[in-house]
Amino acid sequence: MTEDDLKVTTPPDSAVGPAGVTTALRHVLREMGPVRGAAGLLKLNQPDGVDCMSCAWPDPEAGERSHAEFCENGAKALASEATRKRVPPEFFAEHSIADLARRDDYWLNRQGRLTTPMLKEAGDTNYRPTTWEQAFTRIATELRSLADPDQAAFYTSGRTSNEAAFLYQLMVRGFGTNNLPDCSNMCHESSGEALGRTIGIGKGSVTLHDVHMSKLIVIAGQNAGTNHPRMLTALEKAKRNGATIVSINPLREAGLGRYKNPQSARGLLGRGTQLADLHLPVRLAGDLALFQGLGKFLLDAHRAGRRTPGRAGAIDEEFLAQHTHGFEDYAAGLAVTGWADIETASGLSRDQIEELGELLLASEATVFAWAMGLTQHRHAVPTITEIVNVALLQGNLGKTGAGLLPVRGHSNVQGDRTMGIYEKMPQPFLDALGAEFSFTPPAEHGVDTVNAVRAMRDGRVRFFMAMGGNFVKSAPDTAVTEAALASCAITVHVATKLNHTHLVPGRASLLLPCLARSDLDVRAGGRQRVSVEDSMSMVHASSGHLQPPSKQLRSEIAIVCGIARELFTDSRGRPLPGAPEADWEALAADYRLIRRHIEAVVPGFTDFEARLDHPGGFRLPHGPHDVRTFDTQTARATFSRNDLWWPQVPRGRLLLQTLRSHDQFNTTVYGMDDRYRGIAGGRRVVMVNKADLTELGLADGDLVDLVSEWRDGSQRRAPGFRVVVYDTPRGCAAAYFPETNVLVPLDDTAIDSGTPVYKSVVVRLEPTG
Repeated sequence: MTEDDLKVTTPPDSAVGPAGVTTALRHVLREMGPVRGAAGLLKLNQPDGVDCMSCAWPDPEAGERSHAEFCENGAKALASEATRKRVPPEFFAEHSIADLARRDDYWLNRQGRLTTPMLKEAGDTNYRPTTWEQAFTRIATELRSLADPDQAAFYTSGRTSNEAAFLYQLMVRGFGTNNLPDCSNMCHESSGEALGRTIGIGKGSVTLHDVHMSKLIVIAGQNAGTNHPRMLTALEKAKRNGATIVSINPLREAGLGRYKNPQSARGLLGRGTQLADLHLPVRLAGDLALFQGLGKFLLDAHRAGRRTPGRAGAIDEEFLAQHTHGFEDYAAGLAVTGWADIETASGLSRDQIEELGELLLASEATVFAWAMGLTQHRHAVPTITEIVNVALLQGNLGKTGAGLLPVRGHSNVQGDRTMGIYEKMPQPFLDALGAEFSFTPPAEHGVDTVNAVRAMRDGRVRFFMAMGGNFVKSAPDTAVTEAALASCAITVHVATKLNHTHLVPGRASLLLPCLARSDLDVRAGGRQRVSVEDSMSMVHASSGHLQPPSKQLRSEIAIVCGIARELFTDSRGRPLPGAPEADWEALAADYRLIRRHIEAVVPGFTDFEARLDHPGGFRLPHGPHDVRTFDTQTARATFSRNDLWWPQVPRGRLLLQTLRSHDQFNTTVYGMDDRYRGIAGGRRVVMVNKADLTELGLADGDLVDLVSEWRDGSQRRAPGFRVVVYDTPRGCAAAYFPETNVLVPLDDTAIDSGTPVYKSVVVRLEPTG
């Protein structure tokens, strides 16, 4: 990018509309063509079709779905996955690994689908073709050569199906380790930790019906218009039912402005529907203070004799008495927390906070939604427990139109965790797994993502396998992560398309191409389907229907079974001593057999196959939502007392958050524009408040290096970013990941969850040159 490539205009105040439709169709036609494109789009998110490979927003009931039940970014994801472009062996003969490593991920993604298993040996400069059997044998040989099973780490991306994830974790635990880092470690781990300790389950407590029927929806740290666009339709329905919507975010995002629903005349031709009634531009990492302020307001209102509709006071004393623990300690903590500190920490005035407090007071049913803007701070877990505190005060659990909603950003990241992709699964799960497959799973906890990088860096992990994802570009401290990965004896990647992680190989590396979710999957047992779980604990089927790009591709399930067969059985197919007892060939041929095992191991999956036949699937049990039961030590929902904390930023420095553009999904970059922020033709931009630029002696359009400063004195540099004046709180800045992940120290992680602190990095801006 040069400065001349980049164009900056005023951000729009509306989202989707005709521009969303034309952009989606342009991507689909360019990558898939009209016939394949139409076939793909009409099956996306349909009961007999394929679940979107993008976000985890739930589908409407089967009878309520549109024929076009997809969003702009879902269409982009399908176009990228189902492209007609191919990356055959000849491509790797033409391009060395070093040559490809110089390309960005946008270019790599546009080359197309992988077609053939590829191998890089020590000393090779290029990947070269290999066979599936050679690959499976090599992997099993490398694993057996390790001195300890904990010298291997097995990463999982959130698009992996339930069936593949279940078998993958079985293979890993059968090998003897719990080293199962996954993408959730870098996103909603803080949510799971906070919800687990407060309500007894690390999942959200609302249904799509609750969103539609809510009186007040509070959305914190989430850009729904880009990251979960179909949520906008649910919010529009809630608005029509009388809901008030509040946006809490440092940036005013177009997605919560006017929503121009492309499936209505009002959306296509009119002004659309204004979603957010109130926007609070909170300071980065200031949400903890904000929700403490809301708690103080409600308690003060209750003492003053004010009432919420349907209650005797501002708080629900009956709910508190019957279902909660720790209220007195929580209230005592708020009593000694001053409003001056709350205002400083949040960047909001008391009047602004109390404006939201009044809305809470007037609401008899409130949904609290949040995403990465809350989970990727040092005090993310305490922040989310403060949201729980406010929800508990008014009894906003276990009733229609109310609850807690962590909005997941990858289509089956929640399902993967349910299936056992977790480095510290509870003992009852391990006991059930061992009983089902007649082996003893390891009990010692494994490593999460950050600790996996540390273990590779320190030589304690020598084998790394990734089931999808772009690990190098997702993890923090890019230079450290690259060096750690390159130090491995071998790296193994199961993937649909080429990305930068594949170009940071260990001494040896395997690249194993797999079927994508939209690909037709026919095995000996016939046409196969898989299942996924969305953000609201709905489990439903997904069945690909497009012709795969190569006959050599295998499903993730078949790949896991191929490795496990080599690893755990003798030449006659009999289980080796101590190995899980499973018919790996049969499981690879008929995925119904996998679901029978899941039914026996994972709670909530009784009659799995039959319930999966139901259009729309089924919902897993959720005690807090369903019957107001809480699997905590006290069998009650738990209030949390937290000290007020906020980042201290030295003079002349800014607090940087990393974020997505509208033309990307996670680390996959579809284009170089960010339409909703008025930025086109480039990604190396940093958005800064005008007053901060004046104070720093900089101006809009200047070219700067971003230099992060960590408390150990170390510095990290991301060069060549154009300054863009933007409406963001004083002292706060924003720039796109993965380009800025290099600035995030590996050791800067959220307390208790270990999530990298991507959303509050202390930086200085230095003129480039």
